[in-house]
Amino acid sequence: MDVAEPKQPFALSPTFLVLKPFFFGSIAACASTLCVQPIDMVKVRLQLSGEGGKASSNPIKMGARIIKEEGVAALYKGLSAALLRQLTYGTARLGMFRTFTDKLQNPDGSLDFSKRVGCSLTAGGLAAVLGTPADAALVRMQADRTLPVEQRRNFRHVGHALSVTVKEAGFMGMFVGTGPTVIRAMSLNVGMLSSYDQIKSELENRTDLSNTAVTACAKLASGFFASAFSLPFDFIKTRLQKQTAGPDGKMPYGGIMDCARKVAAKEGMGAFYNGFWTYYVRISPHVMISLLILEKLNARYTSYAKNYEQLA
Repeated sequence: MDVAEPKQPFALSPTFLVLKPFFFGSIAACASTLCVQPIDMVKVRLQLSGEGGKASSNPIKMGARIIKEEGVAALYKGLSAALLRQLTYGTARLGMFRTFTDKLQNPDGSLDFSKRVGCSLTAGGLAAVLGTPADAALVRMQADRTLPVEQRRNFRHVGHALSVTVKEAGFMGMFVGTGPTVIRAMSLNVGMLSSYDQIKSELENRTDLSNTAVTACAKLASGFFASAFSLPFDFIKTRLQKQTAGPDGKMPYGGIMDCARKVAAKEGMGAFYNGFWTYYVRISPHVMISLLILEKLNARYTSYAKNYEQLA
């Protein structure tokens, strides 16, 4: 009597291998967001502060002001939108990047820097389009309390924010700021994913640092480059997504270039980097936590697969 071979677990099936980068990416992105959401709230408020007069650049004072006026829970305002954003943008960005790099690897497992940059740009741009509605909802939820009382929407959750946006601006209203969102994502992805792999490789080849030290240095550096490349576009994205029509029915900004021109003329070029260190403190932990979780998940998965093969 023939003994039937044990059925292969779904976690080792070809289908899961295709989905794995996206599944692990979503876990890493959402976990990181839970940790950095308060910093993101402070960053958005700093970016919007210049519209009403003198811009604020002190994150400690801004955070204290939010807590004093709105309560500690206000630091997590828009969390539902932030998580939805990571389930769309974060999942697609990390998943597509790893899928693309795996396909383009050289026979020895290495990857040319130019290919790495190309993968970063493509994954970041495509993912940003998917995540724009949730991203716009997040900014509007975080900025709602900065508006006059009679103009506030008092959003309850991301679904409410999206429905109000569609009601007020139509379906395409959810995609306001897509241009700078895509550019921001592409620049952030290049700064984060391309620099991390490259810096880690260089440190491993040129130094005697331990693996832990190499990883830590590469993550810190990639967070810095991601912040420096993407902050100006993040600033413009925030302004475009937060804007509301004036008494004459016209929007304050007509697009990316119009927003950049008006901000530069009124607030100076330094405005685009207002809150840089807050942004870095928001981006760097997100980068480090995401990459750390991805590495741990992939290591555990590899160990699981090897153990199953030995037992089979």
